[in-house]
Amino acid sequence: MGFWNKLFGNNSEQKVGGMEDFMTLIRVYFQAAMAADLGITNLAALPDLRVFKTTLKVATVNNKLGVGERTRCKKMLKEMYGMDDDFFKEIDSSLRKRCKKVQDAQTYLLQFQGFTQDIMMLTGNLMKFKLRLPGFMKKALYTMTEKTVNDIFTKNDFTDPAVLKSVVAVREYNRRLGFSQKWVTDFVFKVVMLAKKEPKPAQDDK
Repeated sequence: MGFWNKLFGNNSEQKVGGMEDFMTLIRVYFQAAMAADLGITNLAALPDLRVFKTTLKVATVNNKLGVGERTRCKKMLKEMYGMDDDFFKEIDSSLRKRCKKVQDAQTYLLQFQGFTQDIMMLTGNLMKFKLRLPGFMKKALYTMTEKTVNDIFTKNDFTDPAVLKSVVAVREYNRRLGFSQKWVTDFVFKVVMLAKKEPKPAQDDK
């Protein structure tokens, strides 16, 4: 377990392959893709990629940072979380359209961080009790997630000012990032399902 704990920064009681691990690998994939596409060589500028590369001892391919690391990370996300090729194609497309130079990378990563925080908080707020559905009801939960994401991007009659403010923020982030509703739905659904498997605080106390 020491290997995984070092990579993901988990304590010994946390389950490997959970929500935090998923988000870490997503960040690694983004950083590896940026390094490969933009020719970034400074690992200090890509902290998650640096830990991933050194912990897993991923060899540099053709003297180009990010190529081997992206392949390795993609394989892990597929095997551990079942992400499909279309999921990665959208990330690659978004990065190539919006990261034309090295200076764009940090801005993009900050925008994606803000987007993920806001979309998860907003989804949780809008779905509320629906998130209590048991994990085996995946199809129903996916349909609810899909409807909620669609509402976030198309509905304009939210009455709660805080919700409306978050909706505007999410739409603006996604305008800059360029992900499809399908991609956002799949991403949110995966995080929701992983969160349902996390131990509850009361269980931790016990």
